[in-house]
Amino acid sequence: MTSTAETAPVPWESHVGRGVHLYVDGRRYIDCASGTFNLSLGYALPEVTDALHAQLDRCAHLSSELTRPKSQEIFGLLRPFLPDHIESHWFRDLTGSTANECAVRIAQKATGRTDVVSLFLSHHGQSITATGMSGNAFRQRSFTLPFAGSLKIPAPDCANCFYRQTPHSCGMLCARRLEDFVEFASSGRVAALIVEPVLGNGGNITPPAGYFSVLREICDRHGILVIADEVQTGFGRTGTFFASTGFAKDLKPDIITFAKGAGGVGIPVAGVLMRKELDVLEPWEHSTTSGANPLALVALEATVKYIRDHDVLDNVALASKLLKDGLTELAADFGSVGAVKGVGLMLGFDLPSAAAVARFIAIARENGLIVRGSRYGFGNTVKVRPALTVSEDEVQDILHTLRTSLEQLESE
Repeated sequence: MTSTAETAPVPWESHVGRGVHLYVDGRRYIDCASGTFNLSLGYALPEVTDALHAQLDRCAHLSSELTRPKSQEIFGLLRPFLPDHIESHWFRDLTGSTANECAVRIAQKATGRTDVVSLFLSHHGQSITATGMSGNAFRQRSFTLPFAGSLKIPAPDCANCFYRQTPHSCGMLCARRLEDFVEFASSGRVAALIVEPVLGNGGNITPPAGYFSVLREICDRHGILVIADEVQTGFGRTGTFFASTGFAKDLKPDIITFAKGAGGVGIPVAGVLMRKELDVLEPWEHSTTSGANPLALVALEATVKYIRDHDVLDNVALASKLLKDGLTELAADFGSVGAVKGVGLMLGFDLPSAAAVARFIAIARENGLIVRGSRYGFGNTVKVRPALTVSEDEVQDILHTLRTSLEQLESE
């Protein structure tokens, strides 16, 4: 179900963003989805937009051959925020889809193997390869997606355990069964396991403690590389610059991919970070026309500097606690609200059905709040992800509007 606000033909010139707010034909909305989760610093942050304007006056495009020095410089800015073993980079992508494809190419070339293991409910992008790796059949059923080496295993969704276990008695079965899938369901040539530290599109699923270390142990035992898909979790979203240096540090990924929030104000930019020995691709083996273009690199550089210099991660910690505590109160007050889940400012809560989520999104939009649902409308999770710069007062506004909208939903 869609609302009139979503379908009315409003000229795009009438959309103006400032911070966490989007003004549509003069009406103000709180964007609690951060665009498509890519406005990590909100709309039109001057520190980023000024840098972009200056670069646009110089040139909007250069061959990636000419921007290598700037890419290396930006990687130097990122190094303090990375796991110590990540020492190389590949900045030739604009979307998470192709960054994840790049990671797969690296893994296949480095290992000489073919298969890639991913999780049920996972989302790794929109391209043929990325969709083929993702764990939702509804995204593939109308197409032929030739990625024969994709193998999927149950996700660590404790609320809906595939194995009908409880967290206290399962022995981390969802992770340990990876070994059985490699042994009995693969071609015997598994190159990599790709994991989102939080399965965002899958329903904001956050794995239980110990999950990542078990995966890492099994992958080490079988010579399988670990790819952390941090397209959604990177650049401060979970409270540390990358989840791989925070709550998911036990994953110890060999390769990290990023996109979305890396452009700060919505500028497309993506990249791959890796162990030094995995820097194996030749320039012609993975590239895009606009990869590492000047505008993308300027946005990336300005975003890293702003997060570093303006205590953004501290703000995420403060805003996250306020928002999660508020969501927990809503869950206690409303019978329709189920599990509150997530970390940092990558939060969400469940409603009874996908139809209830669709109706709630429409009500919230009418009340001036933009939120998004999970699994492209097939899931029952409402995702709550304001910009990392959200203020305490804005968090309270979000919670107030969520409460009002839930009251309306339940009254129906």
